[in-house]
Amino acid sequence: MLLAAKEKGQGLVEYALILVLVAVVVIVILALLGPAIGNIFSNIVNAI
Repeated sequence: MLLAAKEKGQGLVEYALILVLVAVVVIVILALLGPAIGNIFSNIVNAI
């Protein structure tokens, strides 16, 4: 019984690590592309 609880907890930790990795990747992409996307929207607003 104790082994099953450990495996369930291990799976939860693995999912949490994957979620953290995805969040870090998204933050890095937004940090790199954020100014470029902001400039595009500014150009669109100025053109209107």
